[in-house]
This record gives sequence, C-alpha cells and structure tokens, in this order.
Amino acid sequence: MPLHLIRQDLTTMDCDAIVNPSNVQLEPGGGLDAAIHKAAGPSLRKACRDAAPCPMGQSRVTPAFRLKCRWVIHTAAPVWRGGLFGEKKLLAACYQSCVQAAKELDCQTLAVPLLGAGRNGIPTEKVLSIALETLEACLADTDLTVFLVVYDKKAFTLSKSLHRDVQSYIDDNYVIEHRPKSRAGMTRRFSDWAARNFYEDTLDDAQMLSAEEAEEPDVPELSVFDEDAAASAPLSRSTASFEPIASAAAPMRGMAAPPESAAAPQAELDFLLQLDAPFPVKLMKLIDQKGMDDVACYKKANVSRQTWYKILNEKGYKPNKKTVLSFAVALELTLEETQTLLESVGFVLSGSSLFDVILMYCLSHGVYDTTQIDAILFQYDQETLYSKA
Repeated sequence: MPLHLIRQDLTTMDCDAIVNPSNVQLEPGGGLDAAIHKAAGPSLRKACRDAAPCPMGQSRVTPAFRLKCRWVIHTAAPVWRGGLFGEKKLLAACYQSCVQAAKELDCQTLAVPLLGAGRNGIPTEKVLSIALETLEACLADTDLTVFLVVYDKKAFTLSKSLHRDVQSYIDDNYVIEHRPKSRAGMTRRFSDWAARNFYEDTLDDAQMLSAEEAEEPDVPELSVFDEDAAASAPLSRSTASFEPIASAAAPMRGMAAPPESAAAPQAELDFLLQLDAPFPVKLMKLIDQKGMDDVACYKKANVSRQTWYKILNEKGYKPNKKTVLSFAVALELTLEETQTLLESVGFVLSGSSLFDVILMYCLSHGVYDTTQIDAILFQYDQETLYSKA
C-alpha cells in the first residue's frame, strides 16, 4: 500500500504530488490552501483558473511550480452540515479522486492533508476515519505510497481505556534518564508530564523523543540502488541476490536442529529467529514459517515496494531498526521474539527510549495494526514506524 502518518509542513514535502484542499472555483482561500499558493508562486493561481471549476468530490491537476513536488492535485471538500447531506460520501470521493489522479500521473508518492477539517468544519476524528478507510481501500492494489500529513493530536485521540493502559505500561517501564532516586518520584514526574501534554490541541515544535538505535556494525559495501528498476521489477524471490541457506531443519554453525514434536511450529520459529544468517534470508524463512504471502507481508508491514526490492536484491542489505520492527509487527511476533530478531541485526528495545517502550507495549498486548501503533506514537510526540530504508 503503504500509508504513512507523518507530521510535516505539506508545502515542503519532496514527493511526486501533494493534495491542496481548495474550493469549487480553485481560488486561493485561507489556511493550507493559501500557504500552498504562497510557496508555489503566482503561476499556480493562473493554472488554477485554467483548470477550474472543480466540482465537489472531484480533483484537478496543475504543475507545482516553485514547490518541491512535481504536481498539485486540487480537490474541493464539502462543508459540514451535520452529516445529513452526503458529506461523508463526498469526502471519501475527494480522497478517491486524488489517488486516481496520482495513479494517472504515474506518481510513486503522494502527500495528503486531512481534507475538510479546517474551515469546512468537518470534525477531525470523522475526517481521519474516512481518510484512513478510503485510502487503505484505494491503495490495496497499488504500490503508490501515500503520506497522510497530520498536525493535530485530537485527530488521534485514543480511547480512555487504551490511554490508561498505555500510560500505566509506560509508567512501569519507561526509565527516564537522570530520574529521581525513588521509583515513585520517577513515575510521578512522568505522569505529570503526560498529563500536561497528552490532551493539547496542537503540537509545538519542541524536539521529539526518538528511538535510540544501537551503532550499526560495518557491513559490505552496498550495490547502487536503482529506484526506477525497483518500481518496475517483478518482486520475486528468484531475483534475490543473497545466497540461500540450508533448510531451517538443518543445524547451522554448531546449532542443534529444532526438535520434531507437536510443538514443532513454535520450536521452528524460535530456531529461525536465532539463525546466524543475513536478515533477508531469515525474513523469507519467517514469512514461510508463518504461512504468509510475500506481498501480503510487506504490505502489512507498511513498507514500500522499493524497500522490499532492496531486501531482495541489495548485496549486504542491513535493515534499520524501524524496518525490523515493521516486519515483526506484520509477522505478529511476541515481544520476546521481536527482541531476538532485533538482537540478530544489532538492535535492541530499550526502556530508556519512549518510542521503544510504546512498541514494547504494543507487542506484548497484541497490537499489530501499524495505523493504531502510529496513532499511539503520534499521541506521545514520537516518530512513527515509517522508514525509507
């Protein structure tokens, strides 16, 4: 698919196309529409006049001019009138039309805001729900990567029960650096911080806490990655550049073969996680062990076609931490199994990283939906699982 939640200025997005929340006449308005016109320059206004009108629920395309992207896809979202006049259907049509326009432009990346959530008055939580449902359906059979650009924490308000559960887990497991001597003091300090920040209406530009990754060991020089080839090449394991290894049932480097018993599936999984083998080889065997289809797995992991191509074809490929975690979520590994997989490529989940603790919560509580995981990370001002590597 992939669909990624990010927090960024839409006007600075370096992608193939961005979506502009405009109006039927495509005349510059306020808010994000005004910001896009200002960044693109006066030529955009003339192009919009030539492309107008844009019926509600449809889209129009113009060049991006001074923007970093190549195209601007304009769409007119409905004004909220209580949801009694087909606003939800029209809003879904806006997202569908924008994705279709991006496909026709042969775009690989598209950045979309929460349409209609500003002056049009559509409740943010309704926009988010419609956006996620519509975009996921539109992207099911395509490799277009869509970035849903979100600024407002209210868009991802967690249920009270989930918030309490996550907060309790963080209080018990998050070790704040230079914490007070007593654990009670540490917990109290973090709870106070969370209470002050959790329900803020908008996000400031304060530095976000990010996951701390272990230093990566030296790896063989990587081959040059051809993104055009990655976009068009068939994603078959037969094209992979890594050397296949013996069956998982065979011992490697002094390791005993897994026992043959009624518990064989779990024993085989444990064995595969501990294999001294390149990450791509281990990943393919884990996918087979889980009985998953390759494409279904990388799409569930929410990684791009380009990343999958690199895994299959790039000599000496070494994933970053987020890529490993994304596949751990897709494979529905337990927390212990994920730690084992991470350690095999030089990483670890640490109690001193809030990002890591949130992932530890999700893995230990069976939360395997990347969108929900990203929503929790977003609420705590953390980077999401999205990774380019």
